[in-house]
Amino acid sequence: MKNTIYKYFFYEFLRYFSITLFALAVIVWTIQSVNYLDLVTEDGHAFTTYFLYSSLTLSKILTKLMPLCFLISIILTILRLEKDNELIIMWSSGLNKIYIVNLIFRISLLIMFLQLIFTSILNPALLKLSRSVLKNSQLEFVPSLLKEKQFNDTVKGLTIFVDKKEEDQMYKNIFIRDDANILSGIGATSSTIFAQSGYVDSSANNLILYDGNIQRLKEDNTINVFKFKKTVFNLSGISTKSISAPKMQETSTLKILNCIINNNTSTNMHNCSQTKKSFMDTKIEINKRFGMPVYIPLISLICSFLLSSRSDRKIYNYRKYIYFLIGFLVLALSEIIVRYSGVSWTHSVTYYFVPLLMVPIIYLTLLRKFKYENLI
Repeated sequence: MKNTIYKYFFYEFLRYFSITLFALAVIVWTIQSVNYLDLVTEDGHAFTTYFLYSSLTLSKILTKLMPLCFLISIILTILRLEKDNELIIMWSSGLNKIYIVNLIFRISLLIMFLQLIFTSILNPALLKLSRSVLKNSQLEFVPSLLKEKQFNDTVKGLTIFVDKKEEDQMYKNIFIRDDANILSGIGATSSTIFAQSGYVDSSANNLILYDGNIQRLKEDNTINVFKFKKTVFNLSGISTKSISAPKMQETSTLKILNCIINNNTSTNMHNCSQTKKSFMDTKIEINKRFGMPVYIPLISLICSFLLSSRSDRKIYNYRKYIYFLIGFLVLALSEIIVRYSGVSWTHSVTYYFVPLLMVPIIYLTLLRKFKYENLI
């Protein structure tokens, strides 16, 4: 009998959890993907790079939404069973409410471990892969470099300015400063290019310039000036200066732990230096990965108060809002406090200690509340 009830409760929760997580993830991912359009419009990456990069960030979104979706799903499950009088049937059959509390707690442990897998393993790996996608991608949209009355330095060491863009897609008064020897050629350290007009060919890779000159600064500090009627620059294959080095959140958990254990003495490890701020950032990141999931069981016990009887009519109709607000505040505070958990080891220990202390206190309160409660 109990196993049937447990399975039914779990399937109801899983249904709400999947729908809520999917719906919110789609909304957040869509909004975030719109922001990533700058990779195409500003940095000149291909649409395939844009879609692949934005898709790989989906795991981060799912991780962030899991605690909130768990909170919503548990509340919806309890309210749905109560609305259909299924909870009353369970209590009338002799099932103690503490058994449902235990079930909710076990479900929270399952979600907690799932989030731990995402935060400690999947997220760093997929985010690092997304960074490598940008690092290995090449510029495929030359027109994105040519913006009217703007100095565009998307490509490192290359600055392009266009005075005007005509309706026939011709550009007027083009200025190019090449400090990275991209267009300068062998033997030159930098070059400055002026052209009265130009356009991008049908392949969208070549820039054709007319009536201008090229000033090349050679290694011996002499300047050579070349005038041209027409010249072609192939800009395909060059890389933009999008950040390619992995950030802290893209660094593997083992490397961060190694950095903390070695007290930041590892000089050859990226995102691991001897500065106080860097060491604080590593502790904050590790607390985000292992500390925030610990708050999920605390949320489960807070939601379990919804199983209480209807004896207190004054707050009964508002209790779903009250417990949701309490749970939401716990999640919000955990997000805020974790940003200060790296200040010292005391702050870090406190961040873990709070939920670990509150869980047994709240569980004992529920145990005492439901042990002698009239279940019929």
